[in-house]
Amino acid sequence: MTVPGPTLETERLILRPPAMEDFERWADFQADPETTLFIGGARSPAEVWRVIMSVAGAWALTGAGFFSVIEKSSGRWIGRIGPWFPHDWPGAEVGWSLHRDAMGRGYALEASAATMDYAFDVLGWDDVIHSIAPENTASQALAARLGSANRGPGRLPPPFEDSPVDIWGQTRAEWASNRLRLSR
Repeated sequence: MTVPGPTLETERLILRPPAMEDFERWADFQADPETTLFIGGARSPAEVWRVIMSVAGAWALTGAGFFSVIEKSSGRWIGRIGPWFPHDWPGAEVGWSLHRDAMGRGYALEASAATMDYAFDVLGWDDVIHSIAPENTASQALAARLGSANRGPGRLPPPFEDSPVDIWGQTRAEWASNRLRLSR
């Protein structure tokens, strides 16, 4: 069973709201201390179940949340990428996290670009941010490749208030130009 919501398709990926069938791979991803270093750390399967339920609830209640990213060639869940705007968050965010075995293939750029299109074109957002830890150079590189700029330090709400982040972002007008550049 999949949560009602949109399905986006790119050349190599399907992005859709989460389904219970995603749980095993999502739990494997969130058990890895390295891939979760900048998103709250490793979690137990019971905690991951609650995360998936929260993401499903976000889709049901707000029409936005992390997409499950499915690799077309294998049908495997490879990550979570999407638009969300949690309570007291510093802005409407497009965030990303991939399973370790999906990294380094350009999937994060491909899925993030499709999600940026969705945030601006469907959700009608005028601005998108990415809250990125200052030492998360991989996410900084992706944000820069998308055309986002570092706007300086930000503050997340509890329970993340002690996690330093920089706010990266861009406006709808900037994305229109940056999207053209990515398409070439």
